[in-house]
Amino acid sequence: MTSQHTRPHLPAATGLLELQIGGMTCASCAARIEKKLNRLDGVTATVNYATEKAKVAFPPSLTPADLIATVEQTGYTARVPQPPSAAAGPVPVDVEEEAVRRLRLRLWISVALAVPVVALAMVPAGQFTNWQWLSAMLAAPVVGYGGWPFHRAAWANLRHGAATMDTLVSLGVLAAFGWSMYALFLGTAGEPGMTHPFTFTIDRVAGSGTIYLEVAAGVTAAILAGRYFETRAKRRAGAALRALLQLGAKDVAVLRNGQESRIPTGQLVVGDRFVVRPGEKVATDGVVEEGTSAVDASMVTGESVPVEVGPNDPVIGATVNAGGRLVVRATRVGADTQLAQMAKLVEEAQTGKAAVQRLADRVSAVFVPIVIALAVGTLGFWLGTGQPAAAAFTAGVAVLIIACPCALGLATPTALLVGTGRGAQVGILIKGPEVLESTRRVDTVVLDKTGTVTTGQMSLVDITTVPGVAADDALRLAGALEYASEHPIARAIATAAADRDSDLPPVADFVNLEGLGVSGVVEGMAVVVGRPRLLADRGVTLPAELGQAVDAAHAAGRTAVLAGWDGTVQAVLVVADTVKPTSAQAVRQLRALGLTPVLLTGDNTAAAHAVASQVDIDDVIAEVLPADKVDVIKRLQADGKIVAMVGDGVNDAAALAQADLGLAMGTGTDVAIEASDLTLVRGDLRAAADAIRLSRRTLATIKGNLFWALAYNVAALPLAAAGLLNPMIAGAAMAFSSVFVVSNSLRLRTFRPLADG
Repeated sequence: MTSQHTRPHLPAATGLLELQIGGMTCASCAARIEKKLNRLDGVTATVNYATEKAKVAFPPSLTPADLIATVEQTGYTARVPQPPSAAAGPVPVDVEEEAVRRLRLRLWISVALAVPVVALAMVPAGQFTNWQWLSAMLAAPVVGYGGWPFHRAAWANLRHGAATMDTLVSLGVLAAFGWSMYALFLGTAGEPGMTHPFTFTIDRVAGSGTIYLEVAAGVTAAILAGRYFETRAKRRAGAALRALLQLGAKDVAVLRNGQESRIPTGQLVVGDRFVVRPGEKVATDGVVEEGTSAVDASMVTGESVPVEVGPNDPVIGATVNAGGRLVVRATRVGADTQLAQMAKLVEEAQTGKAAVQRLADRVSAVFVPIVIALAVGTLGFWLGTGQPAAAAFTAGVAVLIIACPCALGLATPTALLVGTGRGAQVGILIKGPEVLESTRRVDTVVLDKTGTVTTGQMSLVDITTVPGVAADDALRLAGALEYASEHPIARAIATAAADRDSDLPPVADFVNLEGLGVSGVVEGMAVVVGRPRLLADRGVTLPAELGQAVDAAHAAGRTAVLAGWDGTVQAVLVVADTVKPTSAQAVRQLRALGLTPVLLTGDNTAAAHAVASQVDIDDVIAEVLPADKVDVIKRLQADGKIVAMVGDGVNDAAALAQADLGLAMGTGTDVAIEASDLTLVRGDLRAAADAIRLSRRTLATIKGNLFWALAYNVAALPLAAAGLLNPMIAGAAMAFSSVFVVSNSLRLRTFRPLADG
């Protein structure tokens, strides 16, 4: 518990606070904390189990210390986290990594000790003299050390009058182990030569001669494995923020007192002038003071066309300088930069996402009280009918043991393991069980344009020439000139020219005019290639028929590059971000799943509608900033839509986190991938439909597993209550239910992606 004197730096009440919560073991813990906080007058709180954070709106009459005290009274820890800062570097993860490492160690030790215990119990031929004592020695550490997380959580639940999966596991394991110790030390099970014969007769047995150590050890190890995989998946929740904060430049060439020196980006202050060379990242938000260049801002803004910048133009931190040398004056640093604001958007979206409670916890909340009541009722009935106390306790404990949820605990992790494994084989990565429930309800899919529906790379799409000039000749001359330029549009033209003619002619007197174009002598002709303004300044006239081609390109949201010689524009080369060949097919497949597609982009409206028409999307939302993308998702959700978002860039990360289901293209940035729920490794939009199908099928398998696991337990409960449950039937019932659950999960291996077409 955190005491009052350890909270010296809490912020004053501002009405909105984020708390880091510790000690939660399942989604019901989050629900309990949320309920407790919301009982305070004027408080509105949401608690996210995945990110372990609470977002709290509170009145001036309360302080952050009051909120922390309330959480602590509920049995958990709370603290105010440090605000993220791009300058501060990556978020420390040592504590989280250590927790995962400790759980992994606990799992491996438990598995190593539990396997021989289960083998000895289920194979009578291996039951040598005093085998039961070896089993007890091996099972004790599994129950105590391996099962400690469940026992601790069960105790916390008991103190607050709640029951979860942890309660059921702890109760069943302790009952099985406790009865086994009674039978060994006070009954006849500890006698040399004792065996458990392999029989399935239904008759009343002497409880003092039976042990259930394989139940105690096996269930603990199996459910601990599920908890480990869940914790490892949950640990990724903060990875998006860490990846985002690492995107910025680490150091910068700053100009101070006329001298250039490299310093860490975190030491920049507003007003500092710094140098950005070609290929370098812009260190922080600022305004260009000297130089002209093209800045590739696609990673941050989603614009597929590089942005031409010159003196007095703003630039964004973490964008890449694709052209000339720039001198920039810093206008925002640290937590005020656009990158840091995007990190804040991602974190807010993740914290605000509704926590999907684990299905097993919901089942346990009902099942545990029923089992306990049945066990107590069985004990009371036997005692009330004059039966011996030993027989009454045997029947009561048997009820608790058969209710121990081995199959229930395996239901989710086995289906998830097989489903995610099959997904990985077909290029779909599913992050965790909380992802799956959203896929069943999704009805709207928002598609980012650049890099998702389109390739995200500029390429030559059209050439229009004056009569008498062949398109290949114009491309050869323009490509030869552009080959020496680093500009993304120039590279698109040069690549197209090299594809048609690998032997491009040499260039003499090459001049790179930053932000405008290039000129030089090719095959004895003075050739100029670039923007219309450059050719107009050089006195190169534009024929009317080519002017129409330029206007048509601009109307379609494409970039027109002019190539001229002999005083006249001879060709218009149209460059654009092209639609992926499979995108239209993917949209049809998404519609077939009952989803309504929406195209969302930071690009201009003309470019957006041109792409939408090619892939048959009616709803288009264009010219949106990263923060606006989040607002678009929120607006759709406010209209009652369950929204899936598919994106690939840093600018999509917050929207991916905000969406009910986030799908990231594996060809995109690490930030987008970390902020998403599903990753589409191939970068093919058709994988989005496959991902939703696989997720829905995995969820259906989990629900089927839970039903049958519970059915086996319920069917065996009457036998246990009647005192007719011998150890072999108990073991066989548990083994068969587990085998059924695993076999049902293995059916997911038959999943096939949708056929092309």
